[in-house]
Parts: sequence; structure tokens; C-alpha cells
Amino acid sequence: MMNKLFKKIAFWSIITIASFSSFAFVSGYFEVSKNLDIFTTLFREVNIYYVDETKPGEMIEKAIDSMLKDLDPYTTYIPESDIEDFRFQTTGQYGGIGAMIRKKGDYVVITEPYKGFPADNAGLIAGDKLLEIDGKSVKGKTTQDVSSVLKGQPGVEVELLIERPGTEKPLKKVFTREEVKVKSIPYMGMVADGIAYLRLRSFTRNCANEVKDAITKLKDENEVTGLVLDLRGNPGGLLNESVDICNLFIEKGQEVVSTKGKIKEWEKSYKTHKTPLDIEIPLVVLINQSSASASEIVSGTIQDLDRGVVIGKKSFGKGLVQQTRKLSYNSQLKVTVAKYYTPSGRCIQALDYGNRNDDGSVGKVADSLKTAFKTRNGRTVYDGGGVDPDITVEQDMYAEIVGSILSKQLIFDFATEFVLENKSIALPGEFKITEKLYDEFVAFVSDKDYEYETQTEKNLAKLIEQADEDNYADFKEDLESLKEKLISYKEDDIHKYQSQVSELILSELMSRYYYQEGRVKAALKDDIVLDEAIQVLNDSKKYKEILSGKLDAK
Repeated sequence: MMNKLFKKIAFWSIITIASFSSFAFVSGYFEVSKNLDIFTTLFREVNIYYVDETKPGEMIEKAIDSMLKDLDPYTTYIPESDIEDFRFQTTGQYGGIGAMIRKKGDYVVITEPYKGFPADNAGLIAGDKLLEIDGKSVKGKTTQDVSSVLKGQPGVEVELLIERPGTEKPLKKVFTREEVKVKSIPYMGMVADGIAYLRLRSFTRNCANEVKDAITKLKDENEVTGLVLDLRGNPGGLLNESVDICNLFIEKGQEVVSTKGKIKEWEKSYKTHKTPLDIEIPLVVLINQSSASASEIVSGTIQDLDRGVVIGKKSFGKGLVQQTRKLSYNSQLKVTVAKYYTPSGRCIQALDYGNRNDDGSVGKVADSLKTAFKTRNGRTVYDGGGVDPDITVEQDMYAEIVGSILSKQLIFDFATEFVLENKSIALPGEFKITEKLYDEFVAFVSDKDYEYETQTEKNLAKLIEQADEDNYADFKEDLESLKEKLISYKEDDIHKYQSQVSELILSELMSRYYYQEGRVKAALKDDIVLDEAIQVLNDSKKYKEILSGKLDAK
């Protein structure tokens, strides 16, 4: 068995080395072939002579992961077992039951079934605990372990044994895997008179056509005078889809993005090649710190060409392009091959992975190294740090208590109990978290552990420690007394941050009754970023002045 493995390694080593011969002028070719030979011989010797039994597959995967870790977080090895997950990221499709899962204690629970897919059709609900899959216990298994079993070839039957709160005996659910296609647009609709809204989840295959169809439908059914394209929280995806989405709003033949890499073939220019859908409609693009990659191509291009106003918070800052390369045994390599540049010529990459700090950490591009570029109308934009919105809208950060409640999954558990007692609730936009309902939540968490430490507590603890070191005994006593007073203030945090907690309770309850669409629609009701977008679209003078550079909207 071991000899066969070494023969395969040797064979693929020869093939790999041979493939490099066609790139005779690639820098470091000799270094590549030499070190590949060293690695192959070392791997062979360790597996033959090491005192205990080795696991060659695990050793290779760890070696690969360690090697790629020093490059950037986007260059990754995808073993055959993870191909379904990767396929989902790029296409939005996978073979499975159609549900999101999460680790909770020793088990994995259903957190959200996708509407109309096997899990939903079979009656699975959020809060269901998975005990067995096809007769095998999943106690102690990770979400990745469970996901790999649930996903697979469509048409294959899956049997689940679940434990449901409020039910005495475990329930058996049997259903067939299907081709699951998660919507790239979780919600679209009219958010004000004449203002259409569309949320794009990710840039998966064919999403540009879905966006086109959604906008066309909204315009056919309503008098649309302005459009909001929401890319907040959108991590990106396929580059060609970002080009096609830009093409909906800008003229044919316009460069959207260009790429430059070490290899000549990655010096490319991507231009719009279709007849646009609407080049006149006033447009606002919403972004935040989690808008990345393809989201930044769209928002950056719309900004560079002065085609629309960008509102929200500075984007993530990922200006790198990845390509997948097929490897042996159905595995793949996702490798960074180029940087991309928006029409003005800027690259919005924020982190410099090529020049690490002495401790190995990655630093951001220094402000002194950032370069100014000009939009089509002469407005100044900068590279090296994501897309800066034309109008920045600051939102309150979640308080420590909110983070603790979330991490302990208390809102999730409260929603699970709520659903057991309430078969239906009002529609998204109409249902509210009343004082009575919030009091019920406070009572629910009153005997739960959600301990947390505020920044004030952290600073006070340091001060007490320093007072002790400096032998300020009396002062230390005063600080300890202050600490007790602080604890009493902290007890009121559950009411002080009621609005933040209520927002999350509402979001969770909406997903239980109305799926992703309900979650998004309910969140828009008190969305200050969307309110700003509506205000701009309703003020044509302000909209035009921002794009012309006459008004500094920041």
C-alpha cells in the first residue's frame, strides 16, 4: 500500500516538474523543482522510518495548509470532501437537504431551513437537534462533519433522527437530497414611493440575470423613479457576474475592471458587452465593512463612473482575484493570480500580504502610500483601503452584553420556545417586539449564564492592579468600592441596550416564520442607511451635486 502511494507521489511529482518545463522563464523554476524533490524524498523517508504509524493523507493536507497559510487567506487547498461547499460558494448550488446548521453543545442543530427544499418540506424547523444520520450517532461531531454527510449526490435518501423541544420522543424524518439553489436575491420590493430595493446575497453564477429580471419585474409592476442596490454583507464571488451587473447600468463597451498578475495571461480588461438595462435611473449602492471583492468591483465602478451614489461604511478592501486549478483525485487549488483595478485605475486591496511585519502579521496599506485617483467627473477617490462611500452613515456598535447573549445562543433558544407557543405572527414590517414580549425575554435569560466584561471593567481591573503594585492601599479600596458600584450599573444593561437586543430578536423570529425574505424585510423598517438612500434619491438636486463633485456628502 505504501509503495503504491510513493509511486503515485513520484508520478505526480514528475508530471508537475514536467509541466513547469513549459514555463522555462518563470522565476525560480530551479528552486521549485529542487524543493519539490526534497519534499518528496523527505515525505517518503518519514513514512518508511518513523517509529509509529503515520497518516500520509493527513500529513500532506497539514503540510499544504501550512505552506499556503503564509501567502494569503484566499489561496487554499480544496480536498475532494470539501468540493460541495466550494461549489455552493461559487454557484449557490449544492446537493443536500437545504438547511443551515450550527453547533450547540454536543450536537448540531438546524438553524434555518431554506424555503421549499427537502428539510423544509419534510417539516424540519430551527431548533431541531440532530441525533442520528442514517442510523449513525452524530454526537460530538462538528458542523463540518455533519455537513459533509448531509451534502452529496441528489436523489439519495437521507434518514434523520431528531430531538425537538416540546416533543417527548425523538422524531424520524426521511427525505431525498435535491439540487439546492439558494436565492442570490433574498428580498426585493418597493421601500418608498417610487423607490425600488434589491438585496444581493452573493455573486453566484447567473446572479446578474436574476438582478436584471428582478428590476424588470419591479419596473413592470410599479412606477420606479430610483433604485437601491444593497450589497451590505455581500462577500463577493464571480468576477464576470460583477461585470454583468455593472453592465445593467452603464453603456456597452465600458471597462469595468482590469487585472494584473505575474503571468502575462492575467493582464486582462473586462468590458461591458451587452445592451444595458437602464443607464438613466438614479442609483444608490449600499456597502459596509463586510462588502468585499465583487461587491467592491460593482460599488467602485459605479462610483468611478459617477453612475450612482455609494452610501454606508468603508468596504472590506479585497482587491485580489482567485482562480481554481484542478489537481489530482478531484481536489482543487484556489490560488490568487492577480490584483484587480477599477475604471479610475485604483486597486482597493487594504492588506499587504506580500510585505509582512517582523512578527509575521499583515499590515494595512499606510495612508502615506495611498494614491489619489479621479472619477469620470473629477471627484477624488483613493486606492489601498476599500471603497469609501460618498455618504458615510455611522451605526452604533453592539454592546458587550449583546455579543454575549448572541454567543450563548439565548436569542435562538428564546425564539425556539416562542415558536412552540405561537403558530403564527404578524407579517414582516407589521410585527413588533413589544414591551411585554421583551419582558418575557428578560425573564427567559434571568437564570441563564451570559457573563461578559465591559471595557470599563477591563480598564478598572488594570487600574486596581496598578494601585496594588504601587502600594496605594487606600486608593485600591476606593477602586474596589467603585467596582461594586459598576456591577450594579451593569445589571441594567439588559434594559439599557433593549433596542439592540430587540432588533436581533425580531430578526430571528422573522426567519422562523417568513424565512430569509422575512428577516431582510423586517430589518429595513428601522434601517438608517436605507433611510439615507431614500432621502438622496428623493432629492434629485443633492443626488446630481454629489456625482458632479459640487457637494461633499461625507
